[in-house]
Amino acid sequence: MKCPSFQVLLAFLLFMIMVLEIGKIRGKTKCSASNLPPGPWKLPVIGNLHQLAGSLPHRRLRGLAKKYGPLMHLKLGEVSAVVVSSAEFAKEVMKTHDLIFASRPHVLATRILSYDSTNIGFAPYGEYWRQLRKICTLELLSTKRVRSYRPIREEEVRNLIKSIASRAGSPINLTQEIYSLTFTITSRAAFGSCKGSIWLRSCRYFSFFGLLHLLSGMRPKLERLHKEADRIMGNIIKEHQRNTVSTKSGEGEAEEDLVDVLLKFHEHGNELEFSLTTENIKAVILDIFAGGRETSSTAVDWAIAEMIKKSKIIRETLRLHPPVPLLLPRECGEKCEIDGYEIPAKSKVIVNAWAIGRDPNYWNEPESFNPNRFLDSSIDYKGTNFEYIPFGAGRRMCPGVSFGLANVELPLALLLYHFDGNSPMG
Repeated sequence: MKCPSFQVLLAFLLFMIMVLEIGKIRGKTKCSASNLPPGPWKLPVIGNLHQLAGSLPHRRLRGLAKKYGPLMHLKLGEVSAVVVSSAEFAKEVMKTHDLIFASRPHVLATRILSYDSTNIGFAPYGEYWRQLRKICTLELLSTKRVRSYRPIREEEVRNLIKSIASRAGSPINLTQEIYSLTFTITSRAAFGSCKGSIWLRSCRYFSFFGLLHLLSGMRPKLERLHKEADRIMGNIIKEHQRNTVSTKSGEGEAEEDLVDVLLKFHEHGNELEFSLTTENIKAVILDIFAGGRETSSTAVDWAIAEMIKKSKIIRETLRLHPPVPLLLPRECGEKCEIDGYEIPAKSKVIVNAWAIGRDPNYWNEPESFNPNRFLDSSIDYKGTNFEYIPFGAGRRMCPGVSFGLANVELPLALLLYHFDGNSPMG
């Protein structure tokens, strides 16, 4: 099956841009520790980068972990990195020492595109991030608000069903159809209409990772993309502000979307210790848009691909095909010890959720798709079972789990109810 674009996105982000640019931004990480976790031989300058070529990074890292162990040290260019490939050590990072590993590394791409890393995903751990997380869990992505978007999901899924039915008997690129569906659902939830979706579709912001292999002159490219996205987001916010004024004047009644919620915190601050700036709002919306769109479409796409072969459920799909195979990297805030090994301060820690979900120490026949394994199991998405972490765990766990799952369950159920599918290859 064709690799989902979000996996390619993360591959470039984690192993090209993060690796080569962190050293320029932060300076070289000193790794004088004599008791680092085991790892392969490092070459001068490039370290272990050459060993990640030729395959998707999460697959290559799993292969290396089988040889060097589930807690492995690599040098990715100038960056010291620790790769975690077992539930035991994932628990150490995301629960036992969660506070130490709660921050994110500084990455050039996120600094430029996410308004100096003021989005949810890459904001440094601290008071700003805590307040932002509070907004997300209690307002933007609360269970009540996610339920309020059900009419949007139902309408857009009905439109998709009608579109596919009108082309019955002809090959359909289902990946593209699902991608478009989640794009529209997310944009309507965020912006209140499809207009924002149309604007963002014309923006190259969401395809910028295809340019990141052009390392020379990368900063100007990123800055141009940021300027384009900033202009579009600025127009969306201004339109919402005009609509708010019209509503207050009694010229109509509008339903509240995510931009409206964030504008309340911009204007009044509510219970926060600070008011969100316009740039903060843009960063958060782009973060939700990028994450909610990709993860949902990837999960539905893989689930249907597996369903063509045999019965399956969402949990098993997320075990075998987590939308984010390598969780967003964490940074070690201070020197830490795990399993007798020293993790130097400023080391980048990468948790391979894809490898953990296929670990034979925790899963029987891990490469087989068997949804029955969850029938009598208490394992869930909440980040308390570290052998199953498709959304991460701890303080930096994905805050949009309920929003993402809602965008997976309804499309999947109705597509499977209305259609029988076969691979064009037979």
